[in-house]
Amino acid sequence: MSEQTPDLICYLHPGWAPLIRPAPATRAWMDATPESFAYRCLPLNIANAHGWEVLNPHGFEAVWNGGTGTDAVTITPDAGGTPERMAVSLFGQGIVTFHVEGILRTPPGWNLWVTGSPNRQKDAIAPLSAVVETDWSPFTFTMNWRFTRPHTPIRFEAMEPFCFVFPVQRAAIETFKPRLAPIEEDPALLDRFKDWSRGRDAFQERMRREPPATPADRWQKHYYRGVDAAGQALVSDHRAKLRLKGFDASAVPSAPRAPLDDSFAVSAPPTAPEPAPEAAAPLRLALAKREWLLETLERQRALAPAAVGIERRAGLETEEFLECYYAVNRPVILTGEMADWPALSRWTPDYLKAKLGDRPVEYQGGRAANARFEMEKDVHRRQAPFSTFMDEISRPGAGNDAYITAYNSDRNAETLALLHEDMGFLGKFLDPRAQHPNGMMWIGPAGTVTSLHHDLTNNFIAQVVGRKRLKLLPAAEVGKLYNSRHVFSDIPDVEAPNLDLVRYPRLAGARAYEVVLEPGEIIFMPLAWWHQVKSLDFSVTVTYTNFLWPNDAHADYPS
Repeated sequence: MSEQTPDLICYLHPGWAPLIRPAPATRAWMDATPESFAYRCLPLNIANAHGWEVLNPHGFEAVWNGGTGTDAVTITPDAGGTPERMAVSLFGQGIVTFHVEGILRTPPGWNLWVTGSPNRQKDAIAPLSAVVETDWSPFTFTMNWRFTRPHTPIRFEAMEPFCFVFPVQRAAIETFKPRLAPIEEDPALLDRFKDWSRGRDAFQERMRREPPATPADRWQKHYYRGVDAAGQALVSDHRAKLRLKGFDASAVPSAPRAPLDDSFAVSAPPTAPEPAPEAAAPLRLALAKREWLLETLERQRALAPAAVGIERRAGLETEEFLECYYAVNRPVILTGEMADWPALSRWTPDYLKAKLGDRPVEYQGGRAANARFEMEKDVHRRQAPFSTFMDEISRPGAGNDAYITAYNSDRNAETLALLHEDMGFLGKFLDPRAQHPNGMMWIGPAGTVTSLHHDLTNNFIAQVVGRKRLKLLPAAEVGKLYNSRHVFSDIPDVEAPNLDLVRYPRLAGARAYEVVLEPGEIIFMPLAWWHQVKSLDFSVTVTYTNFLWPNDAHADYPS
C-alpha cells in the first residue's frame, strides 16, 4: 500500500492574493562568482531550493532611526502600491512586518519553519525565523525582519522574496539522541574517510601540477554524485536537485501566479487572437489531446532520474552520442572537446580587435529599445568596422544593445574566417562538407540576451569565451509556453520578476532546467527544445548544425 502524498494547503480568504512559488536554486551573487563556482556546493544549491518563497507584491524603502517604538521605522512605498498589502511597523524594536495572505495548513504532526530565503543576504536587515504549528492553527502568521543597523535605508523590490517556508516534523527532532564518539567506532566510515582524504590530497596536487582547461574538471564531485571516493553509492535517495511542486491554483483560478525566477522585466507582446467560436470547440479538444500526450510523456520520462537531468560528459564517442542523445532528443554538455583549441586562451577582446581590425562586420544593433528584437531581426541589422563594433560593446553597461549573432553569419563569413585557424573541428560529430563547417559565431558583451524560442534544427552551442546561463524547457512543454508566432514564445523571458502569470497561467507548471555553460563546454540543444540565453561575461560562442546525421526537419515545418 503506497503512502499518501502529504498536502501543503494555503487557504485564501476573499481578497487574499499571495505570490508563492517553489524557491529557485539560483542566486545573483552565485552567478557572479568566478566560473560560477558557488554552484559547485551542492548543499548550498539544495538549501536555496528547499522550500517555497512568498514574494513582496510592491516595492518599498524603509529606514530605522534606532528607537524602540513603532514610529522608529519609516516605510515609503513605491508609487501605485496597495496600502493594505504593504509591509508595516507593527512591533517596534526596529522590526518590519509582512503579512502572509493565507492560512497555511500542514498534515498532522508537521510544522512550518518560517524564515528568510537561504543565502539571500540583505545589508542592515535580517530575517527573524520561527516555527509555526500549522497542522491545527486557524490563524495567519507574519514574517518579520529586524534592522541590524540604524539610519541605513533598505529596499525590498517588487517580486523580491520576503518569506521562505518548509515543513518539519514536530516530534522528530526530540527523538534524536546526540552523542560524541571516536571515529574508530565505525571502521567502515574511517576507511572511507581515509580514502577520501588521500584522494583529495592527490587531486589537489594534480591540479597544481596539471591545471585542467575545463572549469568543471577543477573540482571533485563525489558528494555531488552521492558516492564515496571509490565511486560507491551509499544511499539510494541522494538528491542533486530538488523539484518542488507549485501550488495548484485550479480551485482558485483568479489567484495570481508568482514568477518562477529572479531577473529583469521584459514586456511581453500581445497574445494571439481567439479562434472563431465555431472552430473553438474542436480546436480545444485537439489541443487538450496533444497536451495530455505531451504531459504524460514528460511524466513518464521523469520516472528515470538519469533521463531528466542534463549530464556533463567527457570523451563521448560518436555512436554513444547518436544513440543516447541525438536520436532520442536529449540534451547533454560535452566537456574537453575544445581543450586543444588555441581560441580558448587567445580570444580576448584585444586579440580579436587586433586580428580583425577594421574589416567590416554586420551585427544586431539598437536591440535594447525593442522587446521584440528577436522577432524583428532585420530592422536591427547594422554594419561597422569590427574595431568599432568592439569599442561599442566594450563600453560600460553595453548590455543587450549590440551583438554579432548567427543571423549575421552569411555577411560575416569572410571577416570571421580569419579566426578559423584558432579553432579545431569536431569531426566525431560534424560534417566538414556543410555550408558553414566552422559554425556560426556570436560575439557580444555581458548582458546579451537571446529570447525564449526553439530551433528547427539540432544545434551544438560551443562556448569559447565567457559564460552563458541557459534556461531550457523540453519540447513537450510547448503548450505551456504560448507559442503564437513562428518559433518564439509570447513570453520573451520566463525569469522576468513581474511576469504576469494571470495572463500566462500554464507557464507555472512548466518544467525547466538551468545550466551555466563554461568556456570550453558544448551543449547539445536538441530540435524543438525551448531555451533562452543570457551572457554573464564578454562572450564568444560558436553554433553548429552540420551534424553527421539528418538535420533537415526545418524543410517541412508548417509556417
